[in-house]
Formats: sequence, C-alpha cells, structure tokens
Amino acid sequence: MKPLIPNIPAIAITGSAGKSTTQAFIYSILSTKWKRILKTTKNLNLPSHTNQKVKRLKPSHQAVILEMAFGREAGKRHFRYIQPNMGVITNIGTAHYGKLGNSLESIAKSKSLLIKYMNPKGTLFINNDDQNSKLLETHHFKGKIVTVGIKNKADYQASHIKYLDNGMRFKVALDNQKETFFIPTFGDHNVINALFAIAVAHQLHFTPAEMRKGLKKFKNPARRLDVIPLPHQSLLIDDTFNANPQSVKAASDVLVRLGKGKKKIVVLGSMLELGQYSKKGHKEVGRYLAKKGIDAIYTYGKKAKWIGEAAIKKGFPAQNVHHFTNRQHLHNMLAKHFQPDSAILVKGSHAMKMYKTAEFLAEYSLRFSSTK
Repeated sequence: MKPLIPNIPAIAITGSAGKSTTQAFIYSILSTKWKRILKTTKNLNLPSHTNQKVKRLKPSHQAVILEMAFGREAGKRHFRYIQPNMGVITNIGTAHYGKLGNSLESIAKSKSLLIKYMNPKGTLFINNDDQNSKLLETHHFKGKIVTVGIKNKADYQASHIKYLDNGMRFKVALDNQKETFFIPTFGDHNVINALFAIAVAHQLHFTPAEMRKGLKKFKNPARRLDVIPLPHQSLLIDDTFNANPQSVKAASDVLVRLGKGKKKIVVLGSMLELGQYSKKGHKEVGRYLAKKGIDAIYTYGKKAKWIGEAAIKKGFPAQNVHHFTNRQHLHNMLAKHFQPDSAILVKGSHAMKMYKTAEFLAEYSLRFSSTK
C-alpha cells in the first residue's frame, strides 16, 4: 500500500507532551485564512485514526493536521496512509517510558520515525530548548530543519515573556521585525507550543496579523491547564487529562506564577506508563515541588506516594504532605483544609480520573462559599 502524498500542507505532530495543544495552536492560525482543514479530533491519534482521516481527505481541503501517537514500532503504521510534508516533534520526555523501551534513546528513536517517513524534502520543526531532542535521528534528513526556543538560540525564539491576567504575551523576531503575540493560556511550555504554530504559519507565508488573530482565538484542549476561578479569590487549575514528570513540573510552574500571594496546593495522582522510570520519575517531581514554594502536597494512588516521600526528604514539611489510596478520603481531607485565597493544581495520569477531584473541588468551593 502506497501512502498518499498530498500537494497541500500535511502537518504531522508527535512528541512526548504538548501534541494536542500544538495542533490546536496551528489550527487556530491556519483557520484564519483556510476554512477547509482536516485535523485530528479529540485524542484520536493512533494509526487507525490516521487511516480514517486520510480517507476523508478531499481535493477541496487546504491543509491536513494530524496528531500522531507512536508506539515502539506501531508509529510507522501512520505512514502507510500519508507522507507528511511538515513534521513537528514537540519534545522527548518520559511519557510512556515503559511502553517505549525504558530509555530516552528508545523514545527518541520512536519519535524519529516521523523524520524517516515524512517527505524527505519537507520541513521538520524541533524544540531547541529540549536537551533530549538532540537524540533525534536528524543526520540523514535532507529537508529543512527549523528550530524554536526560549532559552536557546533558535530560528523562532520567544523573548520578553510576560504573564497577564488572562494569558501570556511575548515577542518573536519575524523577517527582522519584532512582533508581539498573545496566547490565552499559561506556561513557558505553551509559549513553545505556540512558537511551533508561529513557525509553521510563517513557513506557509501567513502574516503576523493572521498569526495574532489565530493565537488570540486559541481554545485550550479540555482539562489541559484549565484555569477556573473559585469563590473567595481562589482558583483551580484543572490539568487532569494526563501526566508525566515533565508536564507535572510545567504545571507546577504555572501554579506558582498564578498563585502568587495565595496558598499553593498540588493534588497529584500517580503517573502511569513510566515503566522502569516510575519510582525515579515520581521522586523527581517530589524534589522539584520541595523547592517551588508549594504549601501542601496531596497525592493519590500507590505510585504517587513516592512524590511526597521525596519532597519530605528534600526538606518539605512532613505535616503538609497527605497521601491517599481512597478518593473519598482524599476529598474529605481537601474539604477539611479548604481555605479562601488558595490556588490548587489537580493533575494525574488519565486512568487516575483526577478530573473527579477537580470537579469535587469546584463544587465544594461553591458550597463552602454559601456557608460563609
């Protein structure tokens, strides 16, 4: 079976974290000018979903944007159906570590399937701030490589990053002109995701004005850093769609920035699919939280206990760490300790169903408010 070789922009997105958000940013910009775009919906990013999407591609489509999840070998099955001419690899991290060979090298090899099977004269976009992306197999790629970054020099580099009440503002040099952009979400990792979209759009000759318009109307995928105002000057960050050490640390950074002057609480479920990295990954998060100015850590699930243990070992007050394997007990303790002027991050792997805890906190805060 020969793959479809499109004559329109065919953008494939993979990586350990940020795939859905990056796709949403790219779509937000491209849809300012193009009204017929085929894209991945929900989290349907397996090879069978790629096949279904490609079958729906019509001559009237102006672009196709496909999020692709790669198994160790299953990843190449995406490319039975389509040969992308633009490829985005968001980062190489420990998500699905156990499923992808229990090493960063094997994860990078898996993600490198995009480089191997995309159009050899296409354009590849890489995160220059991600040290692990240096493990990607780019040496045989004959196409164009474009980089994005904040800390490290890149083709598309964000500077003057500023947190605002409703999002973030930053500058990017385009055609020797400093352009200002705004995104209605938070976190440096989301600036990187937006940079990928800016880079793709710029390569496709979109104007800075079109980019600004698209980024401004960006809609955050569900339960990915949803910031929900609560009564009594409190806020909830619902980031419960999934979790790995990299994304938990990024979400914690957002909590610290948005929760300035508030009581900062993290509620974390176990991170699954980490394989041999599981204990190390949870402890890595605990040590990170211990130095971030967090006030209380609540953990849920067998593996999550390692987060609190590592935080305590790093000097975090033991009396402010609470571990549970029963969700109702977790909710009871959260209710008991709920205070006005709090910022609460809830996160965990998808199977941990931490959205139930986010929903409980949103509902409880209203009941709490009505009794005050």
